[in-house]
Amino acid sequence: MPRSDPNGPAVIVDPYSSGALFAPAFAAAGVPVVAVVSSPAPPAVYAASYRPEHFETILTTTDGLEPLVERLRALRPRCVLPGCESGVELADVLAPVVVPDVANDPEKAAARRHKDEMAAAVARAGLPIIRQLCTSNADEVEAWLYRSNLAGRDLVIKSPKSASTDGVTRVPRGEDFREVFHSMLGRPNRLGIVNDRLVVQEYVTGTEYVVDTFTYEGKHTVTDVCRYHKVDNGPYMAIYERMEWLSPKTPGIERLIGYTRGVLDAVGIRFGAAHVELMLTREGPRLIEIGARPHGGGQPRFCRVATGDSQVDRTVRYFARLGHVREGFGLQSHVLVVFLIVRTPGIVQNAEVFADVEALPTHHFSVIRIRNGDRLQPTRALFGSLDLGFVVLAHADRSQVQADYHKIRDMERRLRLDDSRGAPG
Repeated sequence: MPRSDPNGPAVIVDPYSSGALFAPAFAAAGVPVVAVVSSPAPPAVYAASYRPEHFETILTTTDGLEPLVERLRALRPRCVLPGCESGVELADVLAPVVVPDVANDPEKAAARRHKDEMAAAVARAGLPIIRQLCTSNADEVEAWLYRSNLAGRDLVIKSPKSASTDGVTRVPRGEDFREVFHSMLGRPNRLGIVNDRLVVQEYVTGTEYVVDTFTYEGKHTVTDVCRYHKVDNGPYMAIYERMEWLSPKTPGIERLIGYTRGVLDAVGIRFGAAHVELMLTREGPRLIEIGARPHGGGQPRFCRVATGDSQVDRTVRYFARLGHVREGFGLQSHVLVVFLIVRTPGIVQNAEVFADVEALPTHHFSVIRIRNGDRLQPTRALFGSLDLGFVVLAHADRSQVQADYHKIRDMERRLRLDDSRGAPG
């Protein structure tokens, strides 16, 4: 039986999004890094983050799985880790046969990627979940709604294997759910995966959080907790509006962490980073979904500013044997990510309204992709927000951060979109 080699390279499967941060971090610790890519080219949503120049060796599945396994075994790696959502399934196939002593539970691999399987695993562990059904049959949905006393209630319909909020759709009072259901069924999501079934959930309300973790030898450590603020944008629900890092002293945070640890156990996480999204309802925490990989969008870079640590740092520290892995976290700086949102379609007339973003007292980092002449559509999901841009604010004074947040929203309100020529649907 092969085992991990503490002197071997780190293998990153699909080193995109935040997974792109692993290579320079491991390299700084003197650890060589090998990339494995699950497709000839990265999904379009991740393409801009790919840095092939960071890897001396890049392996693919072109010749089949067995040749890839043999090449990896010959390299005697210390770990096989997913870089982003598109790499989770392949990493879960490779790690148990290449480095089984530092792999997650292979029997629970489906629960780490498929939203129906993960909810079922969490329910079997005795944790409460949001009621849902996964099916390809709209008649089955209707029967389930009546059986569950959800007829006439707000619903959520989403892809079982998407990333971010891609395709997540709210159906008020469940009216015309069949139209939404059939419009999504059989269509590819933004990772290129065809929706052969769909998850239909009851719509729950509360405050949404994400708990980011690093696990080693089955021990779950928390790197940070963030609170999400999301808004509806016309028919599109749960649009990311802002994300704020929280202090570990925030009331109720231990309850979230306790539930998160139960989720991680339920889906078989034993090694590596995870990204657990929760809704804190009046009845308590409820799982939205878990990503068995680092928090995306480059979040670990900003987590370092907020807490002095990150999932990437803890992963490298453990596998490079650099010493003790931190168990908890603290808040060193108030950090807020502001996601730009477009609410109506049109052609950009005055992108210069964002010219003063970098002059804000709390400005830490920003990407503004809006240009004059761009044809914009209303923001539908996080991928759409990232296409527009975002601003990271950081400061010792939270009130200053909040003041600058409002200035950004004022800039956004002053953005003029000319729809006289129309924008393509």
